[in-house]
Amino acid sequence: MSFTNLGLSPRLCTPLARRGYDEPTPVQAASIPIALEGADLVARAQTGTGKTAAFGLPLIERLLIRAARPRTRAPRGLVLVPTRELAVQVHRALLTYGAPAGLQALAIFGGTHMGAQIQALRRGTDVVVATPGRLIDHLERRTVDLSAIEMLVLDEGDRMLDMGFLPALRTILAATPATKQTLLFSATFSAPIVRLATEFTNDARRVDVAKGEMVAATVSHRAHPVEAERKRELLLHVLAQSAGEQALVFCKTKHGSDKVGDHLAGAGLKVAVIHGGKNQGQRNRSLADFKAGRVSVLVATDVAARGLDILQLPLVVNYDLPLVAEDYVHRVGRTGRAGMPGRALSLVSAPERRLLREIQGLLPSPLEHVVVKGFEPVAPVHAAGRGREPYVSRTRFHRGGAGRGRFARAPRPSQNR
Repeated sequence: MSFTNLGLSPRLCTPLARRGYDEPTPVQAASIPIALEGADLVARAQTGTGKTAAFGLPLIERLLIRAARPRTRAPRGLVLVPTRELAVQVHRALLTYGAPAGLQALAIFGGTHMGAQIQALRRGTDVVVATPGRLIDHLERRTVDLSAIEMLVLDEGDRMLDMGFLPALRTILAATPATKQTLLFSATFSAPIVRLATEFTNDARRVDVAKGEMVAATVSHRAHPVEAERKRELLLHVLAQSAGEQALVFCKTKHGSDKVGDHLAGAGLKVAVIHGGKNQGQRNRSLADFKAGRVSVLVATDVAARGLDILQLPLVVNYDLPLVAEDYVHRVGRTGRAGMPGRALSLVSAPERRLLREIQGLLPSPLEHVVVKGFEPVAPVHAAGRGREPYVSRTRFHRGGAGRGRFARAPRPSQNR
């Protein structure tokens, strides 16, 4: 199947073919025809499966190529995303896809001066790509007019809910026409996402290409049990075993990211650190250095999980497990993209046992537990709440210094609490 078979005009498809976009991905093949019809859409797909083109191409086709009225200075397309990094990524992709149609797009996010954004809005644009917080700032200042919006895209809807953006989303949608078309994309179809879709869409068509799997099948998942105070040592060991490969390391706090980054740099690794405490210029430079290969290890909080797009990133390490299990999906979605193999390693201490069990519930197959020789946990692992789940080693040491093991489950305590 080609993109022209989906209903897109040759004006868009010919440049796509020149860029190597020969066949649409499953989410593109399922979503683009629906979006071109003008129907509302709720779509679930794994991270890295081409969601930006799935909404970007029909947006450009409908607003510019099939436009029934002249272009105006007020934006007619709005794409809401959870992070600055994702705003930059989506904005860049839309400009690429929309070049044949002369698309004008503007990215609006925090961490930069309002003045330049205000001037750009006054000059006019076809599409605004924005984070909810900064767009609310413009609405309050009356520097953005959303009354002409014809197509609204909520990208990474589950993440926006996790970040507490629901009140902001309601305010923004109230400023847009009731007749607009709404496209909602999410990595999950959780109950909150279903409620969001019910509130914000009208008779939406549903697309689900995840096939019950929340992460790409090309990603392998492994947990290394370890004492919390020895995580930094084990991280160095893991990275040494993957010498020559780039790695993205996730920590749960800004302070923790800085400490891990300093430790790795002290060991001679080329490291960059990004988190919400860094200004936009610092974050952009770190990401650029990582993408260019000048940095081998990028240490980050979840702020980077949604905007980092590297086709052949081989390794993601969860130094800390995410507090929300679904965030594991977004983290490891940075590897195993476009059919490439990837590895997700998690360093798990006893207090994180409950989080690991919740993550396992999102994976289609058992997560592999491997005890690394020299880093065996000395204390039993306790389950969250009442009851205990001791760690029972089934260690067989192999070449490379790793042995296999598993967490043996003790009988569950009563659920009637």
